[in-house]
Amino acid sequence: MAVWIVFIVVIIFFLALDLGVFNRKAHVIKTKEASIWTAIWVSVALAFSGVIWWVFSNGLVENPTNLTPHNAVLKYITGYLIELSLSIDNVFVIAVIFSSFAIPDKYQHRVLFWGILGAIVFRGLMIFFGVALINKFDWIIYVFGAFLLYTAYKMLTSSSEKFDPRKSSMYRLIRKFFAVSHIMDGDRFFIRRMGIRAATPLFVALMIIELTDVLFALDSIPAILAITADPFIVFSSNILAILGLRSMYFLISRMLQKFRYINYSLVVILSFVGIKMILAHHVSMPEWLSLSVISLSLLAGVLASLYIPVKEEVVAEDN
Repeated sequence: MAVWIVFIVVIIFFLALDLGVFNRKAHVIKTKEASIWTAIWVSVALAFSGVIWWVFSNGLVENPTNLTPHNAVLKYITGYLIELSLSIDNVFVIAVIFSSFAIPDKYQHRVLFWGILGAIVFRGLMIFFGVALINKFDWIIYVFGAFLLYTAYKMLTSSSEKFDPRKSSMYRLIRKFFAVSHIMDGDRFFIRRMGIRAATPLFVALMIIELTDVLFALDSIPAILAITADPFIVFSSNILAILGLRSMYFLISRMLQKFRYINYSLVVILSFVGIKMILAHHVSMPEWLSLSVISLSLLAGVLASLYIPVKEEVVAEDN
């Protein structure tokens, strides 16, 4: 329990340092700053594998699956890469939400900060119940596996129609509970107009990001549970991936067109972990295989996006 408390306190400290010191004043996050922070968060997450080794070597957390320190580290890194890769898809949606509600660049970090704080709470609850379900009902792993395969299929066959937050059911749900204003007032989430307390576009964007993250978590939580049901590894890898999402957003949101093949990488990853879950009780896949498939899938998607030329549309000339 002490390790859990220390980990959560450290995460809260990082968040307080982020908002209260480094980003106390609203400003535009430039590519250089986003690159530095992305490198820092990825380095912190990878360095945490040393903590995982130490924790499991000394029996400082419950180890219901009897993991060796070596296997615990492999499962942590694999789980982290899964969460990080699936977060890329989240970046695309966040960019659309910010664009749809015309959120100024200098206020986007504030929205993402509170959005990620909420995501930590929601994902913590989903991980707790997900692990509890797997430990109590062995057959639930087949349901999770089938769901991941279905998600991969939908991702592969989905139409290219763009997501419009203003036409979504989430936006309609928000308007049922809050009066919504289209007027911005700095970084405030609520304003008062004609005696009515109304939500600004910042708050609406925040709520839609929160709700979409819950939907994304329905994919990512079962995906990491395919790797391990150890609660500390699942929680720590998930949270550290989320913490790096903000800087990663500002880094790759400006290069969305360059990553046009990354969705195929996500399809492969979701399909693999779905099949692994379904076969879990019959076939034991080594940890290095999972890590290799996920790493190679991401690398292939990135390289294909960078080196395969974009097909130019042929415009027929009128005779």
